[in-house]
Amino acid sequence: MKRKLLVVIGLAALGLTSFAWFADINGSWSAMLKGPDGNEFPISYKFKVDGETLTGSITSQIGTFDISDGKVQGDSLWFTGNIRTMKIKNKGKYYADGDSISLRVGARSTHTTLKRTLEK
Repeated sequence: MKRKLLVVIGLAALGLTSFAWFADINGSWSAMLKGPDGNEFPISYKFKVDGETLTGSITSQIGTFDISDGKVQGDSLWFTGNIRTMKIKNKGKYYADGDSISLRVGARSTHTTLKRTLEK
């Protein structure tokens, strides 16, 4: 009985460790974002997660900007992009099976899908 309990606890710990590895959004991500005028432009994100705190930066054609108020809980994330004088809210969900993030950007909830990029 004691052995069964230890095996179950060990498997559960292994499962949680695996989930934590797959839910890792640290690193660089990129996407095409559609502006209000309908034109698309490239955008990239660099995420750093420490516990539930998400920080990093956003880079687009107009420059690089900080991320603030970031939070990660399970596969969900929220953060604010501080773009010049604007604070743009973002909300997303990480999909481990596709290694992608579905992201809603701004008050209009413009949708984009972020894909992981290899760092050089």
